Amino acid sequence: MTPKEVLALCREKDVKAVDLRFMDFPGLWQHFTIPVSKLDEDVFEDGLGFDGSSIRGWQAINESDMLVVPQPETAFIDPFTEIPTISMICNIQDPITREDYTRDPRNVARKAVNYLKSTGIADTCFIGPEAEFFVFDDVRFDQTNNSAFYMVDSIEGQWNRGKDEGPNLGYKLRHKEGYFPVPPADKMMNIRNEMMLTMIECGLDVEAQHHEVATGGQCEIDLRFNDLVQMADHLMIYKYIIKNVAARHNKTVTFMPKPLYADNGSGMHTHISLWKGEEPTFAGGGYAGLSDSALHAIGGILKHAPAVLAFTNPTTNSYKRLVPGYEAPVNLAYSQRNRSAACRIPMYSPSPKAKRVEFRCPDPSCNPYLAFSALLMAAIDGIQNKIDPGEPLDKDIYDLEPEELAEVPKTPASLDEALTALRKDHEFLLRGDVFTADVVDTWIWYKSENEVDALRLRPHPYEFCMYFDL
Repeated sequence: MTPKEVLALCREKDVKAVDLRFMDFPGLWQHFTIPVSKLDEDVFEDGLGFDGSSIRGWQAINESDMLVVPQPETAFIDPFTEIPTISMICNIQDPITREDYTRDPRNVARKAVNYLKSTGIADTCFIGPEAEFFVFDDVRFDQTNNSAFYMVDSIEGQWNRGKDEGPNLGYKLRHKEGYFPVPPADKMMNIRNEMMLTMIECGLDVEAQHHEVATGGQCEIDLRFNDLVQMADHLMIYKYIIKNVAARHNKTVTFMPKPLYADNGSGMHTHISLWKGEEPTFAGGGYAGLSDSALHAIGGILKHAPAVLAFTNPTTNSYKRLVPGYEAPVNLAYSQRNRSAACRIPMYSPSPKAKRVEFRCPDPSCNPYLAFSALLMAAIDGIQNKIDPGEPLDKDIYDLEPEELAEVPKTPASLDEALTALRKDHEFLLRGDVFTADVVDTWIWYKSENEVDALRLRPHPYEFCMYFDL
């Protein structure tokens, strides 16, 4: 879509407002709105000013002026506003130099794709994320100087089997038995269908929707793969739609990786493939139908995974999901079909066009622009340096003998460990000026001070269960 086409769509749909959106550093959409009369072709070139110092992880107060520059190809009619509104995702620029802002996550993703093209390895990186989420009926939480608690609830939750619901009709999902049940056990069918159709109306290509493994409203809606930047754009629209459809039904959604104890968390298994022209570069005659290029990409992903996880699994809560026994891969190995490996090669189709690598560690709390970019940069490094991924592990990793398991590298056990790995291993991210040193340093600082230290300094409610009587 061009600026002229956006303006024509505004006239066709009798649009009254234009919502301009961009991504903050940690990974939440920000926005402001202008009357449609203020949108003309010059805005797409000149942008509009805002205060960058008020955005998390961005500008200092003495250099706060920034520009948002709407991208016409991202335009969609907002399905949730009371008055007709068109929404667009924006790039961020410095108003003086007109350079793209290095801490703008979308800029990092655009630079990653341009760097891929410059290497000659490929010209397109396709990404296919499988984001999981929970739909809850009620959530309460608080943290004060002298108290801390959280409480989530779902009509599906196993814990509600004995609740007086006036009447309780049963059909509560047992822990780890939520995968693919039909209604009435699956009580989210209609709301997921509404989410799916709303996504389609907004231009997203949806492949399927279904209930996920955990009790208490865990769901998944899958998007068809797309090029890296557009997929990150679409994932933000995806989250926006899911949260707002749930709100229509007086429900709430979280992409927090591990909101429930003793049940599966929400991951975002991410499929990656590289194409040159019309040819898939990952297809070949090697293991699982992979090319040497694909195997080397796996080698790069596995080598840099501890650092990459600082972006793909960027919360302290992420590492409560990455534990043995819940399908979350904590062992850095690769295999065909094996879901206990960090890198899996799906074998659903013999077509070379379907050949891809699934990185199973990421979760949906991530900033997709940064997460997808870090994953691509690790794959590129593997290809450039012909990194050997070692032998595949075609068995259930959790059933290995202790001696054999000890030789398999592990994911970081905490966000602090992942940030330490990133501090030691980030040169591969700096190539092509994709992730600048400032971006890496700011990410480590922000996450350490605002999340790792913030949690470390607070007493945990379960510590009272363990230690109060000492």
